Amino acid sequence: MSALIFHHYPTSPFSEKIRLMLGYKHLPWKSVVIPSIAPKPDLVALTGGYRKTPVLQIGADIYCDTALISDVLEHLQPLPSLYPEPSKGMARTLAQWADSTLFWTAMGYNMQPKGVAQMFDHMPPGTAQTFMEDRQAMRKGMQRLHPGDATAAYKSYLRRLSDMLDSGAFLLGDVPCITDFAVYHPLWFTRTRTSVLADIFNITPAVLEWMDRMHAIGHGVFEKFSAADAIAVAAASVPAPLHDDIFQDEHGIALGSRVHVTSESFGPEPTEGELVAATRMHYTLRRTDARAGTVHVHFPRIGFVLKAVTAE
Repeated sequence: MSALIFHHYPTSPFSEKIRLMLGYKHLPWKSVVIPSIAPKPDLVALTGGYRKTPVLQIGADIYCDTALISDVLEHLQPLPSLYPEPSKGMARTLAQWADSTLFWTAMGYNMQPKGVAQMFDHMPPGTAQTFMEDRQAMRKGMQRLHPGDATAAYKSYLRRLSDMLDSGAFLLGDVPCITDFAVYHPLWFTRTRTSVLADIFNITPAVLEWMDRMHAIGHGVFEKFSAADAIAVAAASVPAPLHDDIFQDEHGIALGSRVHVTSESFGPEPTEGELVAATRMHYTLRRTDARAGTVHVHFPRIGFVLKAVTAE
């Protein structure tokens, strides 16, 4: 198997979700640190437009979105499982809630003035404004929760999570599952990046103890890797053969068509390419870049929009 090349930055909450999974599954990885805001020319050379964090690269295959990356890691290393029976359907559903509703609630809470001041303390003047403008451009008109509303909802969610821990060390039992990793990362951001606001966890000591257990999993074994070297790996590689999965056409768009794939909410930048797979779970686009060569860029179906490229 080609090396796992992980494109991320240290303070990215969704990256922390996958870093812990890599540690949990004892998968060694190469760390490419990318910018937290645009422009990201080295990442876009691989993705073709998608610039959200993180991205997993295996040779000339580029996997976008942590929901898909989680499935890839599960396929590569089935044990310990992220989706243990008999609760894998519930675990996936709760993980989707955590990656969306819980995440944006936590961010609404974290981005109140005290939290923002701590995040950008000791950084050059203007850094906070540049970051906020970048994220506003990615929000596509999404409404941010008022800090008061976010605080009330966050407290309610923490109490519900605490109730889930009454019968086990982790949210759905005695071992971690995809739900634990998805719930953990927005809480991790509060605790580490906006720690001046972390007293919200005092109402739920069971959640704090669970967070300590998640933190103890660690990030596994990794080594630093440069963006240039990652692009060179892609250019020297051939995308893995596509599986004979059944083509599921929900759009009337034939394989081989030129298409755009875009996030349905956060992150409006499209990736354009040739549609070479559309299975029950994911889309795959073939595209060619002057630096990275021919790559396959993979997206989960849930959360992404597929459109044909129309001639002007």
